[in-house]
Amino acid sequence: MSPSIFLSWLVSIPILAAISSSAAPIAVPGPKGFPLNCGGTDEVTLGNEKYIPDDGFILTGTKGTVKTPGILPILSTLRFFPDGQARKYCYAFQVTKGGKYLVRTIYYYGGFDGGKEPPVFDQIVQGTKWATVNTTEDYAKGQTTYYEIIVVSPTKTLNVCLARNKNTTSYPFISAMVVQSLENSMYNSSDFTKYALTTVARNYFGQEGGAISFPDDQYYRLWEPFHDKNQPTVESKSNVTSSDFWNFPPAKAFTRGFTTSRGKTIRFQWPPMSVPATKYYVAMYFQDNRTPSPYSWRVFSVTLNGLLFYKDLNVTEKGVTVYASEWPLSGVTELMLTPADDMPVGPVINAAEVLQLLPYGSRTQTRDVIAMEALGSSFDDPPADWVGDPCLPPENSWTGVTCTHELMARVQKIELRNKGLAGSISPSIANLTALTSITFY
Repeated sequence: MSPSIFLSWLVSIPILAAISSSAAPIAVPGPKGFPLNCGGTDEVTLGNEKYIPDDGFILTGTKGTVKTPGILPILSTLRFFPDGQARKYCYAFQVTKGGKYLVRTIYYYGGFDGGKEPPVFDQIVQGTKWATVNTTEDYAKGQTTYYEIIVVSPTKTLNVCLARNKNTTSYPFISAMVVQSLENSMYNSSDFTKYALTTVARNYFGQEGGAISFPDDQYYRLWEPFHDKNQPTVESKSNVTSSDFWNFPPAKAFTRGFTTSRGKTIRFQWPPMSVPATKYYVAMYFQDNRTPSPYSWRVFSVTLNGLLFYKDLNVTEKGVTVYASEWPLSGVTELMLTPADDMPVGPVINAAEVLQLLPYGSRTQTRDVIAMEALGSSFDDPPADWVGDPCLPPENSWTGVTCTHELMARVQKIELRNKGLAGSISPSIANLTALTSITFY
């Protein structure tokens, strides 16, 4: 995803669609979440958004600056990670156990390392590889890159990490991050014990302008405008509120929408990019645009990639949401809205979002995590990567830590240079029941 750096926002068997009419220092969270100005020394205010320095959320990395003229303040600083021995670089956030969170990471390279092309590296959330960060194409166009994921935290600490991979030629870096709490009811048809949701597209239709985000969207989601010169648009003459809809889309997204004349079908490519063959969470948002009256309704069917998504959907001026939790998509996708027979008006659509299901990797035994965190706190100077999951992903386990990987990962061996014990080794080390040896040299 690639909003311009000058935007004002900073500024598989288908399941039937459903419908609804309605060790590091851990800083204390704000009322809703953590907007971070990575590598910055001061709080930055952009419109109604305040981004705070990231120092209280990470122990490693180096602050850097970007000299590109005219960029937004939160893109003018970054945190980069020159330590090539560390297996990962982790942020730690104090959160509610079982709470649902949106995480957005934002990148603008700006040649901070003196190079011409941005480095390629991995993102990790709660021990699962989330994405490979490759900002090369966007940077060549003068754009930022951002990634989003929705995850439920199984513990009171949410870790978001960066890590080198075999294609990393320079230093991993990050410009900004948002960790935002979501309502439990949002996206709640998804099984967050098995997978997270990574954002593929979130669009509003038929309007000009930039992305919609906070404060119009109280959850800091980004809704990007989607234009199609072949689709007529219509302005809404009735008001709705975010709480009228499942997932609370911003009311501003319903100002206009795609429509067509009586008896005609709306047909266009969405999401706007080719997608890999897997399962997705798909939600669409509709509102009859006419002045409220007994006749302010329309009926049409929704088809996505040739599969019936919802038959004879009745859309009124109060609005409606339809969604599917595990919908198969592959390649270029076509969205089609077909009016019911004898309807005096054509279909209408205002907004939609699609998120890819990301299966979680294995988990490390909780008591092993607790014991390893206690051991780390026994050191005067623990290794920089002793934050996050000690064992996962396997290629990014903590320095000196060997794990077994069966049903759950277990710490098997610790072999580490003497880091200078602040006192005796924590008694909780006894909880590492799979540990066969511990060696300091």
